[in-house]
Amino acid sequence: ICRGDVIATTPDSDFIVHDNGTVTHLTTGLTWMRCSLGQNWNGNACSGTGTIYTWQDALQAADGYQYAGYSDWRLPNKNELESIVEASCINPAINSTIFPNTQPFTFWSSSPVAFYADNAWDVDFRRGSVVSIFSKSHQNMVRLARSAQ
Repeated sequence: ICRGDVIATTPDSDFIVHDNGTVTHLTTGLTWMRCSLGQNWNGNACSGTGTIYTWQDALQAADGYQYAGYSDWRLPNKNELESIVEASCINPAINSTIFPNTQPFTFWSSSPVAFYADNAWDVDFRRGSVVSIFSKSHQNMVRLARSAQ
């Protein structure tokens, strides 16, 4: 659900869409997988349901992950993940044209919480908030990114 009276924070014009199920975010230079891990890119949208992971399993799943001809995918840090939050939308709080069929769920970042070692930062794409309430043993979804080359 998006509000038309609120200026988009991640408009389509901020992204270069590639044919291989990835997008480049011009604001950050990061390339993102359009689908969550566990979903499949069918050429037009993401199908299926995203897989949920503990934080450690999310880091391991990203390590050496092969997609669209690249193997340098990684779990984004909390600031990078927050950069794709769409503030004018909720459930999910993301640009659904760029990231189709994103489930309104919490996604892991690679950032541990400095003041509480058992937790890691995550982004709740239901409302678009950055939170640190989950233990690393909690299960969240994953969207991978790769740095500008």
